[in-house]
Amino acid sequence: MRVYDSVLPSGNAYKVHLLLSHLGQQYETVDLDILSDPPQTREPQFLAINPNGRIPTLVLDDGEVLAESNAILYYLADGSDYLPEDRLARAQALRWMFFEQYSHEPYVAVLKFWTYWGGLSTRTAEQVQTWKTRGQAALDVMEQHLTAHEFFAGGQYSIADIALFAYTHSAAPLGFELGAATVAWLGRVRAQPGHVPIKADTTGAASS
Repeated sequence: MRVYDSVLPSGNAYKVHLLLSHLGQQYETVDLDILSDPPQTREPQFLAINPNGRIPTLVLDDGEVLAESNAILYYLADGSDYLPEDRLARAQALRWMFFEQYSHEPYVAVLKFWTYWGGLSTRTAEQVQTWKTRGQAALDVMEQHLTAHEFFAGGQYSIADIALFAYTHSAAPLGFELGAATVAWLGRVRAQPGHVPIKADTTGAASS
């Protein structure tokens, strides 16, 4: 099994590494430079694997390819404790993973990339504020849920938590406010067996 990752500490790729660590699975990692010109994710050899040219991408032992971070999580977690057995709880896990990709990641992750690896200086103050406002709105929805629940789906730690942890854990240095319930949840995630931190940023731009 091979995971195509970025040289930079990608939260979307981190999700996959974190779940594989929980599962104790062995795999190979290939790091691609997404800041090169052209990015290595846009070179023909990678586009032949994933025509969308994005990481993470998972190549299974039989050669089958699976892209999109949350789809990879769902596939890997099947049959494990990280995907709830209950039908409604599974749907709730998917609900939060869709929320992460539609309402959370587009703002928190993008602002993180702009801040550390380029793009912030090309945005207007109004654009940056819009991204902060929308990202904060997503974090506030999480806080509201976590005031009454320890985790996001089925009363247990699951791939929904892994998906949301990936960028939430590094949101505060970007200027986002994390409520007390969210901070406590971050601690519960870090306390899970097999937890590993996101890779260090070799460019030195990001602190986490």
